[in-house]
Amino acid sequence: MVAGGGIAGTAAALALADAGVRVVLAEARPRLGGLAFSFRRSSPAGDLTADNGQHVHLRCCTAYRALLDRVGGAPLAPVQDRLDVPVLDARDHTLGRLRRSALPAPLHLAGSLARYPHLSLAERSAAARAALALRRLDPADPALDGARFGDWLRHHGQSPRAVEALWDLVGTATLNARADQVSLALAAMVFRTGLLGEAGAADIGRARVPLGELHDVRARRALDRAGVRTLLRTRLRRLRPPGAAPEPGPPDTSTGTSRGTSPDRAADGSGTGHGGWRADLDGPGGTPTVLRAHAVVLAVPPEEAERLLPDGALERPARLRGLGTAPIVNLHVVYDRRVLRRPFLAALGTPVQWVFDRTEPSGLTGGAQYLALSQSAAGDIIDQPAADLRARFLPELARLLPAARPARVLDFFVTRERAATFAPAPGTARLRPHAISRAPGLLLAGAWTDTGWPATMEGAARSGATAAAAALRHLGAARGRADPPPAPTAVDPGRRPGHTQEGTAV
Repeated sequence: MVAGGGIAGTAAALALADAGVRVVLAEARPRLGGLAFSFRRSSPAGDLTADNGQHVHLRCCTAYRALLDRVGGAPLAPVQDRLDVPVLDARDHTLGRLRRSALPAPLHLAGSLARYPHLSLAERSAAARAALALRRLDPADPALDGARFGDWLRHHGQSPRAVEALWDLVGTATLNARADQVSLALAAMVFRTGLLGEAGAADIGRARVPLGELHDVRARRALDRAGVRTLLRTRLRRLRPPGAAPEPGPPDTSTGTSRGTSPDRAADGSGTGHGGWRADLDGPGGTPTVLRAHAVVLAVPPEEAERLLPDGALERPARLRGLGTAPIVNLHVVYDRRVLRRPFLAALGTPVQWVFDRTEPSGLTGGAQYLALSQSAAGDIIDQPAADLRARFLPELARLLPAARPARVLDFFVTRERAATFAPAPGTARLRPHAISRAPGLLLAGAWTDTGWPATMEGAARSGATAAAAALRHLGAARGRADPPPAPTAVDPGRRPGHTQEGTAV
């Protein structure tokens, strides 16, 4: 069984199903996609589809791109031919570009850095030296995890202006924290993998359709075709390991008896039994359901994982709380005309961080333009009322984009993710658990697990693939075979309130 239908859970379920294992995926929400989802809005500009937040991926995000390909969404989220990021300074409207050439890394960015107008000649030279020094670091070195990226940058001659215009410009968006709050190990991983490794690694990919089309609609279709049974509005309430003492289950209203009194009783009451993990689920309307599983992948947030973990599954499960959370806020603005001629840009000299044109993916027509402002490390604005954010950011947009000054704002709304990512602070690495727990057959997945990546869609997809591979090894060992056979099919959950069904799944 896979608990959680975000990117990690979907990746795990598909990998298991593709290996011939029968899988049940349970998701508490009425949709898949986790924190990367879409919703409909009746806007004064017309009906539109909005994403809860602007998400991008890079060419180096191989696991996430493989997932997109698996669900048939790769053509809908293309990657740039070559990295090209316009960087506009609101103070003097100087436009710079971070773009790569055809040269191999690290020379692919040399020309762009040499011409980057937001840094002085001395700052560009110092940035190049720091980049080469960063390239020599090993992100797996435990000492790096205890150090702050900001301290390292200052030690390597980076001015406050260089941190703002270069290092935080990239790092805040990818790590969801500024340099002084970031583990040097995670920063080194991001910059080495994305910008200092292969030349095309940082080429940016963006969805041309709502995220819900990729992570919900197409993902659910792929799961169905793979034979995965997807249970929406179904929450994993409790998880009990093999051999746990039996407990009375919810009453079976059809017989008046109590199910769950035998850990090996099958759903049909025949007593054939499969043992394994017992998952107590609350389905739509609170309908209780029980599933048996030979292996369980917990692809849920860390606080939910801590609640569900049986005793001894992690050495110190309370350490998961130490990961903390970091918020992201997205501001959505619809103008009555086109005010941005580029698909996206990064901003300096203003509270605005990144601006994306969302008109095409939203389905908006009629000449209006829909912009999304993605504000990472948003602890200072996460609780501000929408009216205050409007009063603060619309003038900043007008300062950044002169074409917005005469334009009329047709709609303004805010989406907030308070726990968008874990906080990538120094010391984070020791808090992130491996996919394999100490309980045989119980695996962990999620961008917060030990992937070596920050909390990104790539980290989530990698964690799902890792957990699935570990589950397959466990199933093969449990059966004494390297190639595990399919597990028994899960039983269709009961549809009558109060009726408990049991089945067996992976």
